[in-house]
Amino acid sequence: MPLGEQVANNLPYLRRYARALTGSQSTGDAFVRQTLEAALADEDLKASLADGRVPLYRAFNKIWASAHMEVAGAGNGVDGHEAAAHDRLSTITPLNRQALLLTTLEDFSIDQAAEIMDLDSDSVQKLVQEAVEEIDRESATSVLIIEDEPLISMQLEDLVTSLGHEICGTAATRTQAQEVVAQRTPGLVLADIQLADGSSGLDAVDDILAIDSVPVIFITAYPERLLTGDRPEPTYLVTKPFKEATVRTAISQALFFNSSRPIA
Repeated sequence: MPLGEQVANNLPYLRRYARALTGSQSTGDAFVRQTLEAALADEDLKASLADGRVPLYRAFNKIWASAHMEVAGAGNGVDGHEAAAHDRLSTITPLNRQALLLTTLEDFSIDQAAEIMDLDSDSVQKLVQEAVEEIDRESATSVLIIEDEPLISMQLEDLVTSLGHEICGTAATRTQAQEVVAQRTPGLVLADIQLADGSSGLDAVDDILAIDSVPVIFITAYPERLLTGDRPEPTYLVTKPFKEATVRTAISQALFFNSSRPIA
């Protein structure tokens, strides 16, 4: 496979990771852009990208590590969501978040994450454990699950309640979601995209966001349909079949930034 095509295939996932790490689509994309520019300017770095996702993420990590403190401290001239993200980022070590995201959201092994972060495996394992402990300290909230597959819905219910959150309702269609929200606005939404009656989870979420700003995590078997760059992309996107650790991380991220408004 040509190098350009290989990098292009991995790019949507690197952009997803960058958004989750920075809390901003624009900031995340800026880091991705700097990574690609660095690769174009360095033939050795460019050649290394032929070895797959690990060197690509490692190149990104070097850019991020050299500048993340400046970004985390920037607060002037940003929108409300981004300002809130910066405030919260100042309370948690970026390395912990990075280690957790790499090993869950991006599905790298501990050894691969260690290579990406230029650390030893034991250090990365410790960072992940510390991040998990931070997740456990997150405030409990009420969760609406919009999912038309009963087994997946039940799995998500069990996971959500095991994390100390409350289920305020489940819905298999847009109409059912509207009925739940009419009774109580959730503090977090987990939503599939294609629903039982042909309705859209995207539309169901739009209905909710018209009432209040609520963190949303989309869970879909077709992430590429949303990771196109043609429209504002969801910040929190989990691919089916999912690992519970991935959903757990996404929940923590969504509650951490406390927003679901599309990030420009």
